[in-house]
Amino acid sequence: MDKPLEHVVVVGAGMVGLSTAWHLQEHGVQVTVVDRDCVAAGSSWGNAGWLAPALTLPLPEPAMLKTGVLATLKPESPVYVPFRADPRLVQFLIGFARHCTSDHWNTAIEVFNRANAGALEAYAELTDHDGVGRVEEPTLAAEPFLAGFVSEADRTVLEEEFRHVAQTGGLTDYELLDNEHLHAMEPALGSDVTHGIRINNQRYLNPGRFVNALADAVRARGGEVIDGYRVDTVSQRGRRTLVAGKGHDPIVADNVVLANGSWIGRLARPHGVRRVVQAGRGYSFTVHPDQVPTGPVYFPTQRVACTPLGKPEEGLRVAGMMEFRSPDEPLDERRVQAIVDAATPMFTGVDWSQRRDEWVGSRPCTTDGLPLVGATRSDRVFVAGGHGMWGVALGPLTGKLLAARMVGAPTDDELLTAFDPLR
Repeated sequence: MDKPLEHVVVVGAGMVGLSTAWHLQEHGVQVTVVDRDCVAAGSSWGNAGWLAPALTLPLPEPAMLKTGVLATLKPESPVYVPFRADPRLVQFLIGFARHCTSDHWNTAIEVFNRANAGALEAYAELTDHDGVGRVEEPTLAAEPFLAGFVSEADRTVLEEEFRHVAQTGGLTDYELLDNEHLHAMEPALGSDVTHGIRINNQRYLNPGRFVNALADAVRARGGEVIDGYRVDTVSQRGRRTLVAGKGHDPIVADNVVLANGSWIGRLARPHGVRRVVQAGRGYSFTVHPDQVPTGPVYFPTQRVACTPLGKPEEGLRVAGMMEFRSPDEPLDERRVQAIVDAATPMFTGVDWSQRRDEWVGSRPCTTDGLPLVGATRSDRVFVAGGHGMWGVALGPLTGKLLAARMVGAPTDDELLTAFDPLR
């Protein structure tokens, strides 16, 4: 009989990795978290920070193909694929296109419905924890959470998505807003925005602050978080694992969790995970409108997401783009400008030239839009990643599910079967 799990190394100090570490500690497991850079250095820091089950939907969708493959080659396109000879990118794009069908989307949304049902509760476990380890950074009620459109036809697209969600067992609480009510609710919107949807019962957070608070909670319970540890190899040695990186002492543990985002494939492939994980790079920056919106604002047609960062003087984060490119390439200023161009008509009272904190982060995308969460062919190496745009939204739930599976506690077997890294 195997001895109880005592020590786990988690590779990746983002929302997913730290949530997994936190939940392993809940089961009495010692954790060491290592990151190639630092806490929240990857896609966790600069994203929109939405905890919005209504919009946490599979990325491969039929509308992606309807917009046309050639459109993705244009630098100003919300979904951009640079033209280059990259065999793994081509492999990913072919697989992704195969999943942009109504049948697959309907199947995948049933999985997301199940995950979304527990996503906000998983956050509450972190922030409402009684005792050492409570995350001392709140999530915020998104009141209001608005989606804005320049036409009724554009609004109908999101309405149809909500109807499809309802047909597969999900529920979205929303109301349609006309021009007058929309602008009364959010005066910062520009005159081009004429139709709206208010989405109820959603939340949001400042992702950089929350992830750092989560790291503090892990440390408070005796966990170690090591910055600047670039992992080269993860290998199994009998009933133990060895994590090794140049310039660092190797770490021996019972198990390893790979939660290193868009870089997960290199470490997971030797352990039988063949799913391609492609960086879907997102961009963001901060502006200071004359009047900061009171809640998140989404422009679905333009694929621009806007989030107030907290206090009015902290400004508004504006995020967008899905750029399929190497995660290690530098920020491309053309992507930032594309977001500026798309967002400018949608707001009033913004000096876009005074933006700051320009950022690019690599969201780990899979061809079928479903995360990779669970065991590899090694019974000591586990994977937690591939969430695409939803690593923040689903990170705590992922950590809870995987930690329970690793220690043999009851968990949601149906979700973990859908997320199986070996599928």
